[in-house]
Amino acid sequence: MSTPTRIVVDRTAVGAVVPRRLFGSFVEHMGRCVYDGIHSPEHPSADADGFRADVLELVRELGATVVRYPGGNFVSGYRWEDGVGPRTDRPVRLDAAWHSTETNQVGLHEFATWADAAGVELMEAVNLGTRGVAEAADLLEYANHPAGTALSERRRANGRDEPFGIRLWCLGNEMDGPWQIGHKTADEYGRLAAETARMMRFIDPTVELVAAGSSNHEMPTFGAWERGVLTHTAGLIDHISVHAYYEEDPADPASFLASGAALDRYIGDVADIIDEVGATTPDGGTVGISVDEWNVWNQTRWNEVDKPRVFTGDWPIAPRLIEDDYTVTDAVVVGSLLITLIRRSERVSMANLAQLVNVIGPIRTEPDGGAAWRQSTFHPFKLTAEAASGRVVVPLVEGATIDTARHGTVDAVDAVATIDGDHVSVFLAHRDLDAPTEVALELGAIADVEAVVVTIPAGGDRHTTNSADAEPVAPAELPVSVGDNGILRLTLPALAWARIRARLVD
Repeated sequence: MSTPTRIVVDRTAVGAVVPRRLFGSFVEHMGRCVYDGIHSPEHPSADADGFRADVLELVRELGATVVRYPGGNFVSGYRWEDGVGPRTDRPVRLDAAWHSTETNQVGLHEFATWADAAGVELMEAVNLGTRGVAEAADLLEYANHPAGTALSERRRANGRDEPFGIRLWCLGNEMDGPWQIGHKTADEYGRLAAETARMMRFIDPTVELVAAGSSNHEMPTFGAWERGVLTHTAGLIDHISVHAYYEEDPADPASFLASGAALDRYIGDVADIIDEVGATTPDGGTVGISVDEWNVWNQTRWNEVDKPRVFTGDWPIAPRLIEDDYTVTDAVVVGSLLITLIRRSERVSMANLAQLVNVIGPIRTEPDGGAAWRQSTFHPFKLTAEAASGRVVVPLVEGATIDTARHGTVDAVDAVATIDGDHVSVFLAHRDLDAPTEVALELGAIADVEAVVVTIPAGGDRHTTNSADAEPVAPAELPVSVGDNGILRLTLPALAWARIRARLVD
């Protein structure tokens, strides 16, 4: 048993409201996310449009609130017109971003209908790689203008009489990255984003616009990119993006488990730049941070093994790309990253777990009548999305610490709480690989306590994964005793993520 942990939740010290958009996801025309993922016409559960009902049910269970679409790197070479109109007339194209063949059998109409069925808000991205202001304006008019123009009437002729009413729009994707189709400098992208934003607001003043921030915190242009883009787009955008992926170095699991500390620094640095530019730029206004791509991902294997193999072959339809098998360790890190996002709710306006199905997704599928199942990372996301609401409380945490090579010293137990009316929810990530810890959780007077934990299953280890045949990594009841003055006592296993909920009593 490691050093005991004391956690104090001061119910009077409430902070920002948790944005419901914090629990978004991402669907890109990449690998098997769309085709053979959410869309598989030959599957026994498929509906009339070809979407899998079993996957749809898992998406609803996951509790995602927003879905970003259609990319990603894909969008920087995408012609939105290819995905509307009769399916039999849609062109087949090469997708240079992912070295694949795009059939365009799923486009705006089909995906918007699916998003409605899933109960998620659509966040649409426009192509600012190979295209620009005119094409983005055309897409917005097609999607949101009621009637009476060539583009709105074309939408109606294609089967959608009422506008889609899309509020959230991404102005391109990762335009700072040299891998991106149409890669630009900060000045080039900033000017294009500003002109696109201005035109889109002329057409529909109600839109919310997300400018592309740096692709990661380690980009050599990080900081200068944000300053340049924010200066150009002052008064025209509502959010700027952050993309953050984390992977385990087998020789340094402690740093991987402390990835939440890296995300916290990243968000803090971007927030400081927003404030800096806002203080010196007329009409700078308040800009939210959209963490619209985040996850754990074995990028080293992708870049050094899988990508060279895939990108030198033929041009397949829906190849298997970055279908990482997530472990117990990954689930704890995802849970800790969610804790960071909640803790930073005063600056983070939305976030999207990337991606939703198959491609580093919490949901996996097999084709040809195969199963759909929950990866280990599904569970902390679902349990957080359904309980994190109201206002944030950052607890006092006293206990053991862990030294990491990349992030310095961090608490062994990462924690955040939310209070909504008379209910409190506490989220905990125990990052110690070796020993459990006794936790004293001080909440004040409470009733109706329930607690669940995601940890190493019986007979497993920290590398245990789920599959189509079995889901050993799943929530289990966490025993809790309630003492005097609302002090809960529980034992967090080594390497565990937990959620505790209770009703507050005056």
